[in-house]
Amino acid sequence: MTLERKQQIDEEKQISIDKTLNKSTIFLQDNINNLQIQDYIYSPNEAIEELGLDAKLVDQLVEDYVSQILKSEALFLHHLEELQNTMKISRGLNYTPLRELAHKNLGVARNLRIKDGIKVLEELMKKNDLDYLALCVEALSACAVRLKPKCAHETITLINIKNSL
Repeated sequence: MTLERKQQIDEEKQISIDKTLNKSTIFLQDNINNLQIQDYIYSPNEAIEELGLDAKLVDQLVEDYVSQILKSEALFLHHLEELQNTMKISRGLNYTPLRELAHKNLGVARNLRIKDGIKVLEELMKKNDLDYLALCVEALSACAVRLKPKCAHETITLINIKNSL
């Protein structure tokens, strides 16, 4: 691969990252404004100080969190689809699988002091409106993209490749 081709690929990747980041910000502004997270900017300092970890380790843990959130999106949506289907035939809805997945991710967000993720995951733990919960799942992914755009881009690319096989 020539240097020019590598630069072109890097530029295309950056354009894609920027577009995804912009879409994520607009989504949060337009759909989840009630949580006031659209302007949130993560700072690892609180996690570094309170957990006594070095910056490099916290950065790696945040990247792992971003990957996990994006990989969990399909599972969240699957649980919501099951709830939608159950609602059509029954009045009793079992939110437990959705809540358990949210709880698992909420623990990580709390440990890393990722405040926008905490707010969205708490909504997934408490609310019952399925349309709103679907927006929350999208918002959670948008927050993950904004947290670590490059990591998110790479994770989404891998998910898309896996899904195409």
